[in-house]
Amino acid sequence: MASSSSLSLSFPSSSLSQTWEHDVFPSFHGKDVRKAFLSHILKEFGRKAINFFVDNEIKRGEFIGPELKRAIKGSKIALVLLSKNYASSSWCLDELAEIMKQESGQTVITIFYEVDPTDVKKQKGDFGKVFKKTCKGKDKEKIKTWRKALEDVATIAGYHSSNWVDEAAMIENIAAEISNKLNHLTPLRDFDCLIGMEAHMKRMEQYLRLDLDEVRMIGIWGPPGIGKTTIARFLFNQVSSRFQNSALIEDIKGSYPKPCFDEYNAKLQLQYKMLSRMINQKDIMIPHLGVAQERLRNRNVFLVLDDVDRLAQLEALANNVQWFGPRSRIIITTEDRSLLNAHGINHIYKVGFPSNDEALQMFCMYAFGQKSPKDGFYELAREITYLVGELPLGLRVIGSHFRGLSKEQWSMEISRLRTNLDGDIESILKFSFDALCDEDKDLFLHIACFFNNENINKLEEFIGQRFKDLSQRLYVLVEKSLISIERFLEYVSIKMHNLLAQLGKEIVRKESREPGQRRFLFDNKDICEVVSGYTTNTGSVVGIDSDSWLNITEKAFEGMPNLQFLRVVVYNFDHPNIISSSGPLTFISSKLRLIEWWYFPMTSLRFINNLEFLVELKMRYSKLEKLWDGIKLLRNLKCMDLANSENLKELPNLSMATSLEELNLEGCSSLVELPSSVGNLTNLQKLSLEGCSRLVSLPQLPDSPMVLDAENCESLEKLDCSFYNPCIHLNFANCFKLNQEARDLLIQTSTARLVVLPAASKSQAYGFGIF
Repeated sequence: MASSSSLSLSFPSSSLSQTWEHDVFPSFHGKDVRKAFLSHILKEFGRKAINFFVDNEIKRGEFIGPELKRAIKGSKIALVLLSKNYASSSWCLDELAEIMKQESGQTVITIFYEVDPTDVKKQKGDFGKVFKKTCKGKDKEKIKTWRKALEDVATIAGYHSSNWVDEAAMIENIAAEISNKLNHLTPLRDFDCLIGMEAHMKRMEQYLRLDLDEVRMIGIWGPPGIGKTTIARFLFNQVSSRFQNSALIEDIKGSYPKPCFDEYNAKLQLQYKMLSRMINQKDIMIPHLGVAQERLRNRNVFLVLDDVDRLAQLEALANNVQWFGPRSRIIITTEDRSLLNAHGINHIYKVGFPSNDEALQMFCMYAFGQKSPKDGFYELAREITYLVGELPLGLRVIGSHFRGLSKEQWSMEISRLRTNLDGDIESILKFSFDALCDEDKDLFLHIACFFNNENINKLEEFIGQRFKDLSQRLYVLVEKSLISIERFLEYVSIKMHNLLAQLGKEIVRKESREPGQRRFLFDNKDICEVVSGYTTNTGSVVGIDSDSWLNITEKAFEGMPNLQFLRVVVYNFDHPNIISSSGPLTFISSKLRLIEWWYFPMTSLRFINNLEFLVELKMRYSKLEKLWDGIKLLRNLKCMDLANSENLKELPNLSMATSLEELNLEGCSSLVELPSSVGNLTNLQKLSLEGCSRLVSLPQLPDSPMVLDAENCESLEKLDCSFYNPCIHLNFANCFKLNQEARDLLIQTSTARLVVLPAASKSQAYGFGIF
């Protein structure tokens, strides 16, 4: 992959509002590449909607003119295609010198087409001979400028045509990388309204020092709500495209288990998340913590680790500078300076509060959509800013609250502000919450207590029926700056700032002194009190979210008829859930939409009578031997995840689970067969059977596009099915007992894009075929 690291980093004010005319400016020698390589790459650019500069109308002469200089400066990316005769043209060399000035902050990508980078850098070989011929009769200053440009461009890691057997694949790879880099460059418009960001970037220069080859870890430190994440995001968007690999990992604190009984497994999960984003590979395997170092030690990377609160998190993601290649930069945001010191990080940027004028501008951006108050609102805006204080999060939330109100309404709301605010951030944020209608308040609390960082499609499935016009209510919360909607590739999620989530949880705590009379339970102490039978009035409970093992009785959920969401996710191998009685649960709510319970301690779910509303059933590492008897109505079930339930021997009839999209049975090593009803799951998209080592045969599968992973199903002998269905991916690696008839069937009838067949024996375990 190409790298476009610059020699220095600067943030001129013009770059923050740069108007780009073109996506790509290609610099090349026409006779070498125009009719073949260049024409193909420009065609690929057209397919990917990449706008490139075309010089057909420009007359070439002794010097490049202002039109060409404007085209270079107005292009986001300069693509320098260095060929054997590139240096034969003074025009090309002047173009290159103009590109390497880096005045516009553009990205440079190099292609060494049938030429050695060393010959370019040192002007040797045939390339050097051509260059010397061009230099004849030129003044020394001009030659010096050309040499410097060639030396600089040759140090940028680029694409070498000699390393690619397939030129078409090389062209596709180049176009894909440029497309990805353009996606990084485009979001800068999202930050146009940020006040003080240019000053932050200026101060960050001394810590980043992109002109140095050393690997640097840089801390961004400050209190919650001051803008650490915003600064890190802006920095990522500004410079990440200059590195070979980059990743931004947000809310590390929120995704790390507390308490953490199995730290090694938690570290593996973090490293998986980081590496899968860094190299854009979702199915990467992380068997041990040395993988990151092995994969990244020769790569220059830009990595942002947001909201770190434990040393173990840094040990998992960036243990030391030796993990990364030269020029890499690791950015860590945290509220805890001692954590940075303990990790040996000496470059620490302290984020200060904005000045009074900046605070006013921040408020006005959200209240008026401009940096200054509208006519007649100056005194009102200044007073609100004084009452709210200088914390950016508070200014954003209160500013959004006042947006669109009349002057009379402003005066009324300020009177309420004077009496309700005591300067504490909780009361500042609660001011906007109090102004919501009851249904929007309810939605806010659902997100704060249970669905923060949730996929927006899943949120619709879980609570869409509870809230009329959910999308409109989410829009209201976005407009009030109480949530944001964030996108990563195809994943769209709901994000609420930690301070706002804490506010929501505190509001729920204050609903009652008795935990059982609150809507949501999230404190492990309160949950244990309720499920252990110490409180009886529990009819108000809608959701339980625990990250600790529970000591429960058979009647734990008997008084919870309104329970809809039950989550017990424990990263804990040493303290399994404990049942104080040998009997099963006597009752669980028929309104349940989510059951996620890792290490579930019972052998069946026979106590569940009605699952009509259930959307997800996730019971990893459970003690389940079977689920239930008979057929249950499961028309809303989208996901069933029983991974690593090693005692599971059978599945029930699933013929009524017509909406099921994902069935994960990975590691269910006691499972012998799948029910024939699997063939009725016409919406099934993913079937995971990896490690089902006792599975003997597969029934007929549904005729729908899906991914089937049966790797390491060592006992699998026959397939009672054909694969005329449009499978995307079939994986039968290490299924050593699969008979020849089944192997022939896979080859002859599959229409899948990728088929992984088993080796003939364990001794040939790495000899499988890919078609």
